[in-house]
Amino acid sequence: MKHFLLILLIFVLPVQDEKLEVYDYDGLEPLINQNDDKVHVVNFWATWCGPCIKELPYFEAINEKYDDDNVEVLLVSLDFPKKYDTALKPYIEKHKLKSRVVALNDTDQNRWIPAINENWSGALPATIIYRGNKRQFYEKSFTQEELETELKQFLKN
Repeated sequence: MKHFLLILLIFVLPVQDEKLEVYDYDGLEPLINQNDDKVHVVNFWATWCGPCIKELPYFEAINEKYDDDNVEVLLVSLDFPKKYDTALKPYIEKHKLKSRVVALNDTDQNRWIPAINENWSGALPATIIYRGNKRQFYEKSFTQEELETELKQFLKN
């Protein structure tokens, strides 16, 4: 009986990779304002955003290359909730994203856009790089070289 339950659990429970962390702004806020020794790179993107998709491999490269330098990448998807299963999750799986991916599902953009950055128009892609009290917001797409140049400013002591 125990073996049957174990087998049942293995086949019935969803695979961990299929789960998607979904937050409203109140849930996301602590993730984008951490007070530790890490350099945090937070990219706001969506699968329907061409420039976002183009630069996403650069964030993945940063995540891998600077893992030992205490750099943490967070990819915040602004995909529509009805597209999580048909677009977002398949994209994550197909491209084998290693960075942490979360989804922001909060319809009160008049609250959370200026809370993230008072000058943000809401356009994508957008990125925050921060460490401690040093913080920079970018409403633009990056080349890999530009992203690395910006990141290195936060790696210096």
